[in-house]
Amino acid sequence: MNTTTTNNFLESGKELIQHELKALQDLVETLDGDFVKACETIMACSGRVIVTGVGKSGHIARKIAATLASTGTPAYFVHPTEACHGDFGLITKQDVILMISYSGEAEEIITLLPMIKRLNIPTITMSGNQRSTMGQHAQIFLSIEVPFEACPLRLAPTSSTTKTLVLGDALAVAVLTAKGFSHEDFAFSHPGGKLGRKLLLTVADLMHTEATVPMVSTKATIAETLVEMSAKGFGLSGVQQDTDHTLIGIFTDGDLRRTLEHDVALTQSITEVMTTAYRHVLPATLAVEALSIMETHKITALMVVNAQYQPTGIIHLHDLLDAKIT
Repeated sequence: MNTTTTNNFLESGKELIQHELKALQDLVETLDGDFVKACETIMACSGRVIVTGVGKSGHIARKIAATLASTGTPAYFVHPTEACHGDFGLITKQDVILMISYSGEAEEIITLLPMIKRLNIPTITMSGNQRSTMGQHAQIFLSIEVPFEACPLRLAPTSSTTKTLVLGDALAVAVLTAKGFSHEDFAFSHPGGKLGRKLLLTVADLMHTEATVPMVSTKATIAETLVEMSAKGFGLSGVQQDTDHTLIGIFTDGDLRRTLEHDVALTQSITEVMTTAYRHVLPATLAVEALSIMETHKITALMVVNAQYQPTGIIHLHDLLDAKIT
């Protein structure tokens, strides 16, 4: 491929992006009270936002419905043709309908207008022509008009679909913000995603408990502690009081190396060589926070304690990596 062809590709790509950026800048400048009304209508909806469109507008409508649903606003895409053949039953009197057509004359949607009117539900139309049939029937009109499409033929939906998509995102995010939608709320909508794992999984979900936790009492010797560490395989052992079972320290592989360097007898009490300023987490700690502590302090395991500092488990770096908490 020669240099001239490569340059033509770049020039075409950059020109299209510039045209679409101009369309979005126009959207910023023309957003008005109708946008506010649309947000308020969606906020007040006790049912779902039904989004419909056909052709390229249908593809954009699906994306807008998905974005609304994933950000706390129940939404559903209904294809207008399928609605004419039974799927209209999905729409209830509690819903809001968002209709998308650049021309505003999509026959499949216009066919539905009398039935939508009978339901007496709020209607929002995104169109490039407010004088169109759909524009005239809309209670709230949101303009997606562009001077021309960005493709050289000025025919393929490009600037208009980009403008529609961004306007849908703006609706979803404006409503999300007004609702106080949180990271945790988002995670519940995406339980299988990476963010969901980060924000939903706690240490309690992943930690090892009961007999698998390496633990000795204050009466144990260094040698006995080493046996416990070797048996459990976490590279450390906790040391707890005999009376109230509080965790008063830990003994790690690093502590062992330092002990051997000073020729300390393995028959000595573990309390003489244990680390008392140990890192720990609570069961309710987010798994991602536990990972951060491990990375910051370059350790591979953390003891898990309750509010009384009694050990309830242990969590290893491998547990977090296996759960894809990264």
